[in-house]
Amino acid sequence: MARPKMLKLPEVLEEIEMSRAAFYRMRARGRAPKLIKLPNGQIRCRRADLDAWWSSMETAA
Repeated sequence: MARPKMLKLPEVLEEIEMSRAAFYRMRARGRAPKLIKLPNGQIRCRRADLDAWWSSMETAA
């Protein structure tokens, strides 16, 4: 079974066209896509989680 695609934070920010500061404000409000912190401290986002977040933003609009 293949691993899920994991995106780095800069890739997520580029795709959603948002600054890091704005993203972290949104994350503090609980409205950002789900992120995973790896043991080495890096942050990743699963492609499926980002796609689900996009879908939820479409229905909210």
